[in-house]
Amino acid sequence: MGEINLARVDERLIHGQVMMTLSQKSGVNSIFVVDEVVAKDPFMRDLYKSAGGRTGQKTIVITPDKAKFYWDEFKFKEYNCILIAKTVSVIYDLVSHGVPMKELNIGGIAQKDPEKDLLVTKSVYLNRADAEKLKEMNERYGVETIYFQATPSAPKSSLKEVLTKFGL
Repeated sequence: MGEINLARVDERLIHGQVMMTLSQKSGVNSIFVVDEVVAKDPFMRDLYKSAGGRTGQKTIVITPDKAKFYWDEFKFKEYNCILIAKTVSVIYDLVSHGVPMKELNIGGIAQKDPEKDLLVTKSVYLNRADAEKLKEMNERYGVETIYFQATPSAPKSSLKEVLTKFGL
């Protein structure tokens, strides 16, 4: 049975030194990019597979539904992966479906709605709905460690710190 060694939300998905560093995490042998648009676009899928391949890890690009199926049917086989998605909602969908993960890193989310999105760290904007999903993943679905950190050398902000900005 495989496992998710680290889940990450980052709109850029695989990029530069961040992935090179994260992919060296103990026990990791693959990167799962979970994104509807990228998985369905052959050019983008190949681009991300190529980028992930530069880390030395097998890179699998799949839709959220395929990720749920792959967990249900095969428990991710022998893959101990870093699972990356662009949004908190995709990670929430996987976790609430039953895909287990213990550690979630929020790395980079751009502002979409100036009226709803709050800058919570240097590289992350979050709205209240996503903050509530993160809280629920931690309290109800067993995601033990949720933190905000754009790069491995940047300071970490805890979920608790960020939730106080929403009064949660």
